[in-house]
Order: sequence, then C-alpha cells, then structure tokens
Amino acid sequence: MSAYQIAAKHAQAALAEAAGRSIDADVVGRALIAEAIRAFRSVGRSNADIAAELTASAENLDDDEPMAFMRP
Repeated sequence: MSAYQIAAKHAQAALAEAAGRSIDADVVGRALIAEAIRAFRSVGRSNADIAAELTASAENLDDDEPMAFMRP
C-alpha cells in the first residue's frame, strides 16, 4: 500500500466519522491540512518549504487528475 493510499484511507475514515458526528467535511479538511503541516514540521521542513509545498498543491488542482503529483 502506498503512502497516498494510506493517507486516503485515513482521510475517508475521518470524513465518515465526522459525518456521523455532524461535523462538516470542510472542517475535517482544515484539520487534515493542519496535521499535514505538523508532519512536515516533524521532519524538519522549514515554514517556507511547507508554504511552497501547499502553494504547489493549490496551483495544481485539477478535477481530472489525482491531486498528488511527483516530487523529487
């Protein structure tokens, strides 16, 4: 199982649990972004690098493609 598959599985579980507790999906999305930022920081990435990662993801949103893209 790839890292993306693991993350997707847990994101879907979080969304399902939140829906059962009447928590909006956008709130869960913000919480998942916050956790991603925490994960980036835990491996020593700088704020500038994290911001660049998030900006690149936002600039490459496409409904017809997976949101994950190749990184070196």
